[in-house]
Amino acid sequence: MTEQIAWIAVDWGTSNLRAWGIGPAGAVVATAGSDQGMGKLAPQEFPAALMAVANQLALPDEPVDVVICGMAGARQGWLEAPYLEAPTDLIALGQGAVHPNMPDERLRVSILPGVCQREGGENVMRGEETQLLGLAVTAPTYAGLVCMPGTHSKWARLEGTRIAGFSTAMTGELFELLKTHSVLRHSLAGDVNGPERDGGFLAGAQDGLDEPEKLLGQLFEVRASALLSGRTPDWCAGYLSGLLIGTEIAANRNQIGTDPVPLIGSATLCALYARVLAMTGAAGRVVDSTEVVLAGLKAARASIA
Repeated sequence: MTEQIAWIAVDWGTSNLRAWGIGPAGAVVATAGSDQGMGKLAPQEFPAALMAVANQLALPDEPVDVVICGMAGARQGWLEAPYLEAPTDLIALGQGAVHPNMPDERLRVSILPGVCQREGGENVMRGEETQLLGLAVTAPTYAGLVCMPGTHSKWARLEGTRIAGFSTAMTGELFELLKTHSVLRHSLAGDVNGPERDGGFLAGAQDGLDEPEKLLGQLFEVRASALLSGRTPDWCAGYLSGLLIGTEIAANRNQIGTDPVPLIGSATLCALYARVLAMTGAAGRVVDSTEVVLAGLKAARASIA
């Protein structure tokens, strides 16, 4: 017999949402998800999308709390959850939650805030702050830089549960834009996952690490290498990926300490970042993103008013 659900944890992204039924002892007893991400919904459509996923979890008869992180709290989402301002202690994340109206009274909804930064370069995050809180409570002695690779990679300075500051690199989005909408697309037309990709990646990463200030000129080498040296689409795709990741890591190199840098994101992408970090003499430690987002949602729930 399945353990009864005590509350529901939700990670609501731009493209998808994931939900976990949490039992009285804190263990995950059911999971569900859908492709109804924030980018596909008008504000009035969020309650039905949540209800559809919640019904997959076999709701108990009595009302349950639902704690949501991510893009449901964005300005264009369900109900805006105003940013906390860094530096801030994430242990109080739940105190900034907002509570949208839910037609079905079986669900009591709280949407967690994101975090913004005004000093030292304006910046914003939504969803990553909950993962950072989860990392802090599962690795309470860690203090240092955390890398969160993705479409918009985050680099955050964490001191226990306190986020001291952070930056964003549009590495993943830039790769896709250059691959599909720039002149470089001619050099990436074909099989981009062939045997030459790894060699291209290592060459690009080294160029990005060695001379990050030359990024704009080095980007065109993708096209020139295909025309003059006959580089294949897989080599060119690898070079472009490595060049962008190498440049990103070079920009944060002076903040990396002696401890391995926690990497939170997809396993494939984190492995690439770990390789490039190793090229600098540093190390990366891949962290399970689901584990830390759940830990963060649990910790945040404890501080919701």
